[in-house]
Amino acid sequence: MTAHRSNLHRVLDGGHFAVTAEIGPPRSASGDAVRQRARLLKGSADAFNLTDNQTAIVRLSSVASAALCIQEGVEPVVQMTCRDRNRIALQSDLLGAAALGVRNVLCLSGDHPRFGNQKEAKSVYDIDPVQELTVFRMMRDESKVWGGDALDEAPNVYLGAVANPFADPFDLRVVRLAKKVAAGAEFVQTQAVFDLDRFERFMEHVQDKRLDERVHILAGVIPLRSAKAAIYMKNKVSGMSVPDEVVERMKNASEPKKEGVRICLETIEHLRTIKGVHGIHIMAIGWEDIVPEVVERAGLSPRP
Repeated sequence: MTAHRSNLHRVLDGGHFAVTAEIGPPRSASGDAVRQRARLLKGSADAFNLTDNQTAIVRLSSVASAALCIQEGVEPVVQMTCRDRNRIALQSDLLGAAALGVRNVLCLSGDHPRFGNQKEAKSVYDIDPVQELTVFRMMRDESKVWGGDALDEAPNVYLGAVANPFADPFDLRVVRLAKKVAAGAEFVQTQAVFDLDRFERFMEHVQDKRLDERVHILAGVIPLRSAKAAIYMKNKVSGMSVPDEVVERMKNASEPKKEGVRICLETIEHLRTIKGVHGIHIMAIGWEDIVPEVVERAGLSPRP
């Protein structure tokens, strides 16, 4: 598998501080928006997540979007949620993604349909992300599917998971992460970090269990565009921790977008000093064109 490692795999295993970012697929049957964003962002990160019907709203599929990115010379990370697929569909989509050249897959639950605009949609959740990681690792390493049947060719994928250091109860955050690592997670992207104190406490627990020696942790960051966005994340988004100081800075800023980028850069600078943090994951929601500037000003350009 070494000869066919993904770029993200190579960067992380090479000891470099990794950068991933997101490309949000459009609410469209046209791939033009994905292609344009891929061209815009090429070279500013080591790989780009293609979100999977984010916020439970119908969008161009993550696998199709990833194929478009590959055509543009941009490495994708396909997000694959348990919300919309049973175990058969998850395994089938993994084979399909691998056949198209996808080398990175992120296993996650997915936003519940109640957060979207088709609240009556039935959730699947046949298996959870820990089981998803387990079966994907089995398909890759043992060349067989859940039921034990052999695969003619195994999918060559680098397996990722998510972690939220800010959800409650706090004590279970690292327990949950440890289960994902045991199941096969090789890299982890976290919820966006604004509350650095709590994140540092989380990383202390990670180090106590020596999980940082077994998995690469990429801390999430979001460049804020407005005080309204900060307030919304603080009060309305479950599992987010936005300190009052951040909200006040955005409220008092004469140029909120510039202040949001400054806060993001300060956060990245701090994250780079925390032992066990191996990279960042930039979630520039609806503001993808700011990613190259953030990466450059953070001193993380050019990429390895």
